Amino acid sequence: MKFQILVDSSSDLNNDYIKDEEVGFKVVPLTIRTGEVEFVDDDNLDTTEMLESMHLHKKNSSACPAPDLFLQEFENATYTFVVTITSKLSGCYNSACVAKNSYKNPENICVIDSKAVSGVEILIVNKLYSLIKSGADFEEIVDKITKYTNERSLFFILQKFDNLVNNGRMSKIAGLIASTLVIRPICVACEGEIKIAKKIIGIKNAFSKLVQMIGEKMKDFSNETLIITQCQAENEANLIKEEVEKKYNFKEIQIRPMKGLCSFYALEKGVIICM
Repeated sequence: MKFQILVDSSSDLNNDYIKDEEVGFKVVPLTIRTGEVEFVDDDNLDTTEMLESMHLHKKNSSACPAPDLFLQEFENATYTFVVTITSKLSGCYNSACVAKNSYKNPENICVIDSKAVSGVEILIVNKLYSLIKSGADFEEIVDKITKYTNERSLFFILQKFDNLVNNGRMSKIAGLIASTLVIRPICVACEGEIKIAKKIIGIKNAFSKLVQMIGEKMKDFSNETLIITQCQAENEANLIKEEVEKKYNFKEIQIRPMKGLCSFYALEKGVIICM
């Protein structure tokens, strides 16, 4: 096989996302520990069971894949693209880089820091697949995917911020602001870090402001895909989709469930919007 794409499980993808005999695809799982129980974020994970276990314990954490989990996959193709969660929030990117530097042909491996999570990783995977199928060579794909990655945007609205704060992914001050009953912050990924972009009173007002912020990114959305991932928040995700469809001409809007890692941090009623 000439090309393959590896992505970590913070992408919210399953292993059957790409079925192509000419292009390999695999999701490399992170792990979540709740108390003494370890959950592997793979296709078999029951996120509801994981969240229920997490709420029973005070000590909960996540862990990135070891370099060997990436390294053992490199032999399956001549060229490999690895897409990871932002390096500012996880060691997954560094782990993949260690694997690359340990490989016999590191020049054939491209590790991509998504600078985000979830839907942004999906968009990058989609773009990689399109470039591969177009017949572009490895170097050309690397150049184009780097530019594409830098142009992605991520917004999110959460109802709970416990794990982001407790695991050092968000400052305690920001978490305190975010956790008030009245203020619903709209957060963004900025250079791979979590920032509070707007502080809005009321969840409906926050959704409306979020839709407005999407429109500020560009004028023509006809070639763009919007991906909404949700943790037990299908109604909220559909509401956002309906409002976006009224205002903008996206080529496609997808709503997808979060897997383990994103559910662990977003928690119930969390919504991530990527474009």
